[in-house]
Amino acid sequence: MHYRSIKTVVLGTILLSAVWGSQASANQWDTIKARGTIVCGTQNASSPYGFQDPVKREYVGYDVDMCKAIAKELGLKLQHKPVSTEARIPEVKMGRVDMMAGAVAWLPKRAEQVDFSDQYLQGYIKVLVKADSGIKTLADLKGKKVCASSGSSSAAIAEKVLQGANVLTFQNIAQCYVGLQSGKVEAMTAGELVLRRFLNDSVKEGKPTALLDEPTYTEHIGIIVKQGEAALLAQINQAIAALDKSGELTRIYDKWMGQESIYKMQRDFKVESVSAAAQADASK
Repeated sequence: MHYRSIKTVVLGTILLSAVWGSQASANQWDTIKARGTIVCGTQNASSPYGFQDPVKREYVGYDVDMCKAIAKELGLKLQHKPVSTEARIPEVKMGRVDMMAGAVAWLPKRAEQVDFSDQYLQGYIKVLVKADSGIKTLADLKGKKVCASSGSSSAAIAEKVLQGANVLTFQNIAQCYVGLQSGKVEAMTAGELVLRRFLNDSVKEGKPTALLDEPTYTEHIGIIVKQGEAALLAQINQAIAALDKSGELTRIYDKWMGQESIYKMQRDFKVESVSAAAQADASK
């Protein structure tokens, strides 16, 4: 009996090791293919990336359309999962989503936690001034008061890039806009999409503003996946490249950020490695 017990334990250990070994060798892409569905996360309240349409009560946006397009390109059904901005990386790391199209800009610290696809979107931190201010370039901001929202990356970037400017922080970006129009500050800095909304409002109010062409920072944005899932990442990169080649990527961009949108922006980025693009910017 004692011998049989030992034999049973040993056999069970071997069988468990085999199961564990097969699980370890399996990759996420194989799992996704087997179930025929890919889980793609986006932000849940960030227009125009991912947000709930107040009329249709369904989630829409640039990233939602990217999730749909990539799933279709891969021949898979889509399970969309809206999450908070703060939960984007944790959801990927915990395996609750297969990929996150959440407007996640590449940063060295983020690259230590998740892997990034090639660039599928590019964003800019820019500066808004009054149209009649005479300010045309970032260099013209020397000695000027520039407002940013407290604790924002825009404020930290302005401190480094706008040398000679007096960077002030208000509680939120709306207060910066009031300060700009009242003359308390001569410029404000934030993400370009946010600033374009204020630009549109200023024209309607009869107090026009102007957006400086040169950005203070360029954000290179990729889809993120769990680290080490090379097969899944390769499939996503191939899908993005195919969408770019077919013109679908530009169509989605135009719908949400280009001429069909309130922003009237022109796509000026290419599909490339996000880390390489960020490093190229840093070397300029």
